[in-house]
Amino acid sequence: MAYITLFAVAFGAATILPLQSEAMLAGLLLADYTPALLVLVASAGNVLGSVINWLIGRQIERFKHRRWFPANDAQLRRAQSWYQRHGKWSLLLSWIPIIGDPLTIIAGVMREPLPIFVILVTAAKVGRYIVLATIVLGAEVHPL
Repeated sequence: MAYITLFAVAFGAATILPLQSEAMLAGLLLADYTPALLVLVASAGNVLGSVINWLIGRQIERFKHRRWFPANDAQLRRAQSWYQRHGKWSLLLSWIPIIGDPLTIIAGVMREPLPIFVILVTAAKVGRYIVLATIVLGAEVHPL
């Protein structure tokens, strides 16, 4: 059940939901669950959530003139301009809180090919969870 919950939290955390998959992963690591499996499950959920963001980005322009749309034309153009300037490699920053989720949406808006998107986002998300697991498990082994 812990692995399913971690997957769901990591999935939600990759969307606009205010969830913290890192905190849950750290807690499960300290509870002696299998580290490699935890990193795999958290990464899978987080990458899948980012793919949902990419899909939303592919469709988002249809809704940009609706009253409830969260960004105005100028904000959307700025985000597109930023992505054009920095390109696909900016997806390696998709793990960063606050900017990572909108970045994955803009990648969809900009029609970044899905295979490239998945490779770069997976590298970023897996790398983040590996670093976190190393820190948590290292701190457990070497207390201050």
